[in-house]
Amino acid sequence: MKSFKQRTALRIAAVSLLLASLSSPLAWMLARENAEESSVELAMEESRRVLRHFDALALEHEDRAQLTQADIAEHAHAAANAIIGGLFDIAEIYDAGGAKLAETLTPAGENIESLLPKHGRPTYTTASYESLKLPGKRWVLRVFVPLEETDASGRLVISGYFEGVRLVPDWQRKQILDDALAVALLVSLASLLCGAVIYPVVVRLSADNARKAREVLDSHISMMEALGRAIAKRDSDTGAHNYRVAWIAARIAEGLGLTDTRMQSLIVGSFLHDVGKIGIPDAILLKPGKLDDGEFAVMQTHVQLGEEIVNGIGWLDGAQDVVAGHHEKWNGSGYPRRLAGHDIPLAARIFAVADVFDALCSKRPYKEPLGFSAAMAILEKDTGSHFDPAVMDVFRPIAREIFEQLADGDEDEARGLLEERVRLHFGM
Repeated sequence: MKSFKQRTALRIAAVSLLLASLSSPLAWMLARENAEESSVELAMEESRRVLRHFDALALEHEDRAQLTQADIAEHAHAAANAIIGGLFDIAEIYDAGGAKLAETLTPAGENIESLLPKHGRPTYTTASYESLKLPGKRWVLRVFVPLEETDASGRLVISGYFEGVRLVPDWQRKQILDDALAVALLVSLASLLCGAVIYPVVVRLSADNARKAREVLDSHISMMEALGRAIAKRDSDTGAHNYRVAWIAARIAEGLGLTDTRMQSLIVGSFLHDVGKIGIPDAILLKPGKLDDGEFAVMQTHVQLGEEIVNGIGWLDGAQDVVAGHHEKWNGSGYPRRLAGHDIPLAARIFAVADVFDALCSKRPYKEPLGFSAAMAILEKDTGSHFDPAVMDVFRPIAREIFEQLADGDEDEARGLLEERVRLHFGM
């Protein structure tokens, strides 16, 4: 099993890699888009400058009123020719009404013009662009720039339009790609570095939490043992029985696949199964002879008393199944609720086998212990009436090992066996 630090490092690394894998493509896309927009902004600004320099629409000509449409077109062609080849492969200039005044193309522009989407007369009022992918892995940026002038009242009005198409050259594509990849790599590296930085913090905080949790758990188990010893002393027992039955029940439950909280509840419930006997009068609890009907009825109330005790302590709530059901029988003849079959909680059915087996195999003031064969014969006889057959199917193969491990063992040995299961199933 991997250590906590290894698990933490792997989880933080996994999260960091996940963040890097998610953020890197996004960063790449944003960086690529920013580079694309920067390139377009530069082209737009330069196109405006050139168009103003060549007075593309003859707006500032000293004899503007005397200019013909051909004169204006000549200005437009001069401006388009100045723009073409450096920034754009296609340059188009329109008047305020959207009529085309000039169009100039480079050889590359002629090759791609027919592949571009067509549009009607321009009417836009703000600059924009579109990015197009053409066949042959060609990448085109198409810009739309309204040309503005100030009218007599000082307002800006649209005096014409410029549209330019730029076939992005390989060197610029590579530069944009390299810049985007650099940003993506930096984001990825930042994610990994963040993971490396928070790792020691997480380890330290988790270690503190684990230490505090162990302290709380230790106190809970100590309280459980204190209650168990109090019960055992009232019942003239050494307390070894509580350790043994909890250990036997845990062994059976492992064979049935119980884990985590279900296993923890079984162990606590098994250890405290007779906690309600604290409330039974000594005259009945310690009576050496057989109890009469009235006394037996009082003795049976230890189940209800036990339920009230464990339900009043939050961390003992899970023990209720065993405490409330450890005297129920598979055929419904038990008490106090006369539950039958699978209506009896599984933890109580497991405990019933462990409890009776230990009682048969243990020495008591009023009896000698039975041998393994005699004890198993009784359990087999009562399978299907007292005991769940499925639980017995799991117990039967390990019964001899359990018997031999507990034979002639004292309370300290039984406690050691249970502590081993507690450490395993309580994460200690």
